[in-house]
Amino acid sequence: MNTDKLYAEQIANEYAPKDTSKVKALKKLDKKAKTPANVFAYTIGIAFTLILGIGMCLAMEIIATGLVWQIVGSIIGVIGIVGMSVNYPIYKKILTNSKNKYAQDIINLANEISNEAE
Repeated sequence: MNTDKLYAEQIANEYAPKDTSKVKALKKLDKKAKTPANVFAYTIGIAFTLILGIGMCLAMEIIATGLVWQIVGSIIGVIGIVGMSVNYPIYKKILTNSKNKYAQDIINLANEISNEAE
């Protein structure tokens, strides 16, 4: 195995001119497929984390005192936990649907790029 040859080819590939417009288009399509799921997951995750935090503050009597507020805080906390728990399955469903929507375009473009490289 000639490591010098491999190293030379690697360096040459870095400096070789490339048609990056298709690669950029492929990256853009990939990002377009994943963005809706990521936005949803972060938004819902942050919202329900804050809801859980408010519930904890009420339950531990940091915001308000009394048995009623502890019960209300516990209920709000449980709502926050349930919301965070269902966030990931919903994210996966949105991601799968979005990937299916763009799958054919991404596959075609990736095949074009790989055929040009040969």
